[in-house]
Amino acid sequence: MGYYIDVAYNSLNKWGEELCGDKIEMAKTKEGVIIVLADGLGSGVKANILATLTSKIALTMLKEGATLEETIDTIVNTLPECQVRKLAYSTFTIIKAQNNGAIYVAECDNPPFFIYEDGKDRTIYKDKKIINGKTIYESQFRMYEGDLLTVISDGAVHAGVGRLLNLGWQWNNINDFLRDVSKKEKNATHVTKHLVDACNNLYDNKPGDDTTVISLKLRTPEIVNLYTGPPEDPEDDIKFVRQLTRRGGKVVISGGTTANIVSRVLGKALEVDMSTYTKDVPPIGRIDGIHLVTEGILTLKHTLEIIKKTLNQKYNYNDLFKENNGATQLAKLLLEDCTHLNIWLGRAVNPAHQSPMFPVDFNIKVGVLTELKECLVSLGKDVRLIYI
Repeated sequence: MGYYIDVAYNSLNKWGEELCGDKIEMAKTKEGVIIVLADGLGSGVKANILATLTSKIALTMLKEGATLEETIDTIVNTLPECQVRKLAYSTFTIIKAQNNGAIYVAECDNPPFFIYEDGKDRTIYKDKKIINGKTIYESQFRMYEGDLLTVISDGAVHAGVGRLLNLGWQWNNINDFLRDVSKKEKNATHVTKHLVDACNNLYDNKPGDDTTVISLKLRTPEIVNLYTGPPEDPEDDIKFVRQLTRRGGKVVISGGTTANIVSRVLGKALEVDMSTYTKDVPPIGRIDGIHLVTEGILTLKHTLEIIKKTLNQKYNYNDLFKENNGATQLAKLLLEDCTHLNIWLGRAVNPAHQSPMFPVDFNIKVGVLTELKECLVSLGKDVRLIYI
């Protein structure tokens, strides 16, 4: 299967601007992933247009097999010219990461990327090229499990200018910060959030420039199988449970009826842990050999809410996991210890999940799980929703 390429990115808009002047485009391929970060000239609508055109052109052409020279030539000849500065300009960084760990980076006027191995700086050779008047630095190297690659727009190195720092947060300062973070954090989402939060704090929550961070880590695939709801045909209970427990990865059971089926088929007791009961989330259960057993729809809804809040800058990540209940445990598992999620959704209808405001075939659980899938996919997870 190769490595799982864990990518996370986030941006801060310049204070007072509705649109971000930085733009990220990403596409998965059979070989891995292509990521483009473009930083448009200025800020606001004009910068957003420049960055969007640059990132979309670059991603589309590279994905279709165009060379870097062809791509840059197209960008230069396509971008509209700024009437004030007489420039058609957007800086960019292109990353091609392959599942075997091979990495290619092309940089044009963005701050140099950061890379760490075992919590230590790596020195990467960069080949300087002039393509259609643009200075490009190309790098080719290999990453291994746990290595960290981070790319930023210049808003990060300007953080604090005129506020907490006279000269901004210099590249070397960010390097020191990320080096420490790389030793502690397992996934790219946390690395990105740490750096974006630090920049926002230095800007005193009023960013003076569009600021973007992309982090990439290589991880061994971690598979979670989430089983919720009995199969449509009761005759399939025994066959499916036995198949599920023989699969690789962690097994999570969601729903009382489903948990009882698993307990019966495996011949193992189902116990309830009342210490995990909170006013909003029912207690978890325990079955020997099963990683996590939770209540069904209420726990899934709260899990979704927690994951959605982690995407919002105003919430402190650690504060969302202070309670010890089924929703916090499941959310933490899906965010931190899961790269591939298989959701096995039983078609057997539970009348409690039907809403009288919708047609009879509308199932609240399907809606929650579909949104959960979309949310996790936006975080770079590989998610499959399978009906049984």
